Amino acid sequence: MKKEQLYEGKAKRVFLTDEAEALIVSYKDDATAFNGLKKGTITGKGVINNRMSNFFMQKLEKEGVPTHFIEELSERETKVKRVKIVPLEVIVRNIAAGSFSKRFGVEEGTELKNPTIEYCLKDDALGDPMINDSQIFALGLAGREELGLIAEYTFKLNDYLKSFLLECGIVLVDFKVEFGRTSAGQIVLADEISPDTCRFWDAKTREKLDKDRFRRDLGGVEDAYNEVARRIFGL
Repeated sequence: MKKEQLYEGKAKRVFLTDEAEALIVSYKDDATAFNGLKKGTITGKGVINNRMSNFFMQKLEKEGVPTHFIEELSERETKVKRVKIVPLEVIVRNIAAGSFSKRFGVEEGTELKNPTIEYCLKDDALGDPMINDSQIFALGLAGREELGLIAEYTFKLNDYLKSFLLECGIVLVDFKVEFGRTSAGQIVLADEISPDTCRFWDAKTREKLDKDRFRRDLGGVEDAYNEVARRIFGL
């Protein structure tokens, strides 16, 4: 049973339940970019992101990536394991885009010779600065074994998602995920997998099918989200 709201983020609300180790996540249609400086609404995205995240999490569990998923309750709400979030944003890139292109002077769309992984401190007030392994250990944000698992799970996620999406005519450019610790100390994937958190490009035209359409005022945002859902679910 859903109880009082515990937390509200940019894209989701989190509620307590009558189970100590379970929460309910409710997906919103609110959209933000540039650390909340740009705000708007993408009609229907909460429904798409909820379903898509749950679909992939169940697939990833079979691939050896533990997640916080328990049960989809409705088109917008999902029951998840209660975790303590590791305060890191974990980013994998297969193709140069966005901030990677700007930082390293690499033309957007350049295929990288191997997937890259980077970490950012999850802190909006500080602008989510990049952070390296030794800094993570020095600040006690995660242990060596934990960070090793996070990297292992993230690359497994990348391999699976790239292959699955390519069959749908979608290229996985990059993505951001977060992890959490259960009460037993297990590291699990605890974030959504959606056009909000991934860059999806059409495999033939390289048309953007993700939140970049909102960030860059390209228009057709709802159409892009619906197109990704159509290809994945055959809607």
